[in-house]
Amino acid sequence: MENSTITFSIRKYIAVTSILIVLVMTVLDVTVVNVALPVMASKFGITSSSAVWIITINQLIITMLLLPLSSFGDRYSYRKCFLFGVAIFTVASALCALSQSFSMILVSRTLQGIGAASVMGVNIALTRLIYPREVLGRGLALNAMVIAIATAAGPTIAGGILSIASWHWLFLINVPFGIIAFIIGKRLLPNNPEKEISGKYDFISAIENVIVFGLIFFATGNFARKGDVWINTILLITGVMLGVFYIRRQLHRESPMLPVDLFRIRLYSLSISTSVCSFIAQNVAMIALPFLFLNTYGFSEITTGLLMTPWPLATMIVSPFAARFVERHNPGVTAAVGMGLYACGVLLLLLAPASVSQWDIAWRMAICGLGFGLFQTPNNIVMVLATPVKRTGGAGGMQSTARLVGQTLGATIVTIIFAMTSGASKSVHACLYVALIFAITAGVFSISRRIKK
Repeated sequence: MENSTITFSIRKYIAVTSILIVLVMTVLDVTVVNVALPVMASKFGITSSSAVWIITINQLIITMLLLPLSSFGDRYSYRKCFLFGVAIFTVASALCALSQSFSMILVSRTLQGIGAASVMGVNIALTRLIYPREVLGRGLALNAMVIAIATAAGPTIAGGILSIASWHWLFLINVPFGIIAFIIGKRLLPNNPEKEISGKYDFISAIENVIVFGLIFFATGNFARKGDVWINTILLITGVMLGVFYIRRQLHRESPMLPVDLFRIRLYSLSISTSVCSFIAQNVAMIALPFLFLNTYGFSEITTGLLMTPWPLATMIVSPFAARFVERHNPGVTAAVGMGLYACGVLLLLLAPASVSQWDIAWRMAICGLGFGLFQTPNNIVMVLATPVKRTGGAGGMQSTARLVGQTLGATIVTIIFAMTSGASKSVHACLYVALIFAITAGVFSISRRIKK
């Protein structure tokens, strides 16, 4: 009996491999395409602003579909939703590699967004089903570490592939890994616990969610890209007004697609607020700092890329230790300490002298990464454990949505600051002050949580 239990546990942990493979695929998909945009723009004979749509359409689709697909996983099967996402993402990657026109790559990237949303909406729920509660933090930390590795390695991998092959291979490389992930997942991923959510799937809420998030994020992104102000304003106002009706309708649903009922759980609402503020703080700094390194300090593009690397590497290193630490210590307080350390790193970058060396920048960036790694895993643990198991899909979808909201708002804030200030140095310093304010706010939200151990 003991051997069968051990075998079963091994089978469950091998199942994690399929989740990690797909996480790497979806993260690398973003970073490698960023690097390849100039090459793809030249290939398709389009402007740089048009080429940005190769990234934008993918992110927009993910944002619009995260919650509807998470709700599907809650109601029916996380496993089926995940496998559907892997299959769609893999096929779409092949279509991207075969694309011969700009319109075809946009359609293929749309399909990739559907696949990525299916996976991102349920990967946390599946992780929760696989890992026992007492070591769940290690599972979430492993996810965070893999994401950090993929983020750090993405530009290097893209550069290596582009140096020996065409951009098509950036997508084609996903196909064999997608097939492997699908086979492992189909054989070993667990099914949902006994069904507790009754009733049919709420297609009306799904349509409302797609329209509301689509309008708001499309308008916000266009503001950042300096699109038509009046049209974007009308779209944004329309999205917000429809969003009010959407939220009011969700308040009366037994298992709402937009998990407004979970916001009644104090730990969950504080964790979502903390997550949004933290990703604003992170993205504002990450977008602004290359301008500081290039334009103010005069470093080369290669050096600037290397100087950005200590951040994700430090996050990767500290995440597993943070997961083990919070098995015995309060995760809310631990996350607050992490945000405090991140804020110190940002402050040190602000106070760096004009003649700063590359080493002095690197260790400051590492402090930012250490702080964010110490924050991220404990915050995710609080968010997951604060929700019922049957609603983990919706909670995980909302967690991913919070990340996307924070990243989008961060990018918009940077755009506004750069438009309102003159000189790269002043703009970047203003951005770092904003990042510092949001980091402190996230820390305050985090430390106000009290977790029963």
